[in-house]
Amino acid sequence: MNNILPQQFSTLLILSTITTLGSGLSVQAQTPTPGKTSTTAVDLIPQPTQPASETSAEVAQVDVDPGRTTRGGSSYIGVAGNIGLGGDSALSEGGFMVISKIGLTRSISLRPSVAIEDDPVVLVPLTYDFNLQSADALNERLSIAPYVGAGVAIETSDDADVGLLLSGGVDVPINNSFTATAGVNAAFLDETDVGLMVGVGYNFSGL
Repeated sequence: MNNILPQQFSTLLILSTITTLGSGLSVQAQTPTPGKTSTTAVDLIPQPTQPASETSAEVAQVDVDPGRTTRGGSSYIGVAGNIGLGGDSALSEGGFMVISKIGLTRSISLRPSVAIEDDPVVLVPLTYDFNLQSADALNERLSIAPYVGAGVAIETSDDADVGLLLSGGVDVPINNSFTATAGVNAAFLDETDVGLMVGVGYNFSGL
């Protein structure tokens, strides 16, 4: 009898110690330690990501309208005199030209023209038109619109040739119907052909 009580007491002490330690371990397992990665079931479940907010971006659209008026003035078709400044093609010889300006956007134009001689030269420059500016000429104020561009020159002789074309000049609006123009064209064919063009065009809008 005396031996039974100590044994029962020892058993109860061991059971209570195990229970206390188990409770402590359970609490430690559920409580994340700062700086440690949590391994609880709730934290291991992937959380839904928030959708990124959509940002609207404006897409610049270029409005191409052949024959439109540009910031440099109206589109036109006309005739011009050509003064050759060097070379051996029709562009470098004295003669006349058929000229045109076809506005594409507010600042871009296509300016096809033909230097007419025995072997015509077709000029097709794409130009950048600047804003109308004021200038004094013969004690009068005029509105002028410079332009500059590049394209191709096509020589239509027996030994036809195609080369780079550089073009630049000014348009001078006269009234609602007519535009005066002057410019220099340089075509890089067999030789460098340069011509000075002075002419007048009849204004139109739209094609």
